[in-house]
Amino acid sequence: MSFSRERVGPERLVNSFWSYIMPTAGAFVADQYLGRFRTIMYSIAAALLGHLILVISAIPSVISHPQGAIACFSIGLIIMGVGTGGFKFKRNDKPFWEPVKPSALGPNRPQWMTFDDEWVDEVARGLKACKVFLCCPGLAYNQMLNNLTSQAATMHLGGVPNDIINNLNPLALIICIPIFDRVIYPGLRHLGFNFTPIKRITCGFVVAGCSMIAATVIQHYIYVKGPCGKEANYCLDEYGKYSPISVWTQAIIYILGGISEIFASITSLEYAFTKAPKNMRSIVQAVALFMNAFSSAIGQAFVGLSKDPLLVYNYMVVTILAFVGAIGFWLSNYKLDRREDELNNLPQSKYTEKNGVSLDEENARK
Repeated sequence: MSFSRERVGPERLVNSFWSYIMPTAGAFVADQYLGRFRTIMYSIAAALLGHLILVISAIPSVISHPQGAIACFSIGLIIMGVGTGGFKFKRNDKPFWEPVKPSALGPNRPQWMTFDDEWVDEVARGLKACKVFLCCPGLAYNQMLNNLTSQAATMHLGGVPNDIINNLNPLALIICIPIFDRVIYPGLRHLGFNFTPIKRITCGFVVAGCSMIAATVIQHYIYVKGPCGKEANYCLDEYGKYSPISVWTQAIIYILGGISEIFASITSLEYAFTKAPKNMRSIVQAVALFMNAFSSAIGQAFVGLSKDPLLVYNYMVVTILAFVGAIGFWLSNYKLDRREDELNNLPQSKYTEKNGVSLDEENARK
């Protein structure tokens, strides 16, 4: 078939995208339903069928009908993509980290390799911890620093400055952290429920979403009860009028936000500390904190919603993202949750610095 250059580019990109996204489905089918052998056999059959359809689309009598040829060609690509997805997922059974372990190199081990196999396992564990930090409910937390402060200004303050209310968040943290550490977490363990870090961070997303539901409802009633409807900030600036709703109704937002931080933010730092190698803990914790900066950068995309009459939609979007984040986080990390005890009980590693002193010896000297 004869495609123009403008058309070949998109066709090739779509074909490449389709062929490389289907291995995910192929791996799922192989692991959950058919097994590797049958999945590969069926996939090869589908790939052959796709190639056959591509050959048919190139027959001169078919090419003479351009629309039909393009349809036939597209169907062939789709079927071939499904087929290739069934056997491209096959990976080397040898674990990724095994070749770099000192024991795998034997006498060929270089002089600079002053660590042991256990340290490699700890690095692998630390990298998995970094994957956990890719999801962060910081987008919801950032609302407390800007939009919710502005929201408070449009409510009945009763002589309280609008930027004082957000102090309820650190106050909630100070009060709730000991309660969770001394009462709730031990109580759950006593009941036989293993409230692992992955479960806690997932709950953090859910609670953050609940806090944003409260913000959405409050903003809606500010518009309903306010003297100027959906122009609450204009009404305040021009006429000094505000909604009769008490600013203290925001307390639920900040308290839920604090509980969410206990579940997600504090736990993520704990997860970084316990999963990283001793000489890489600062780096892994820095990755965890970097995600807050990333959340702030993402928040710039919603600046357009941070004004009347769109503030309700702003909080709704953040709410949806928080709950979607909870689902995505759990689906991405539930396997790590199952391996929590295994990862925590890795053998103690030994890493020797260039001066021949191990990290533990260096810390003991200090």
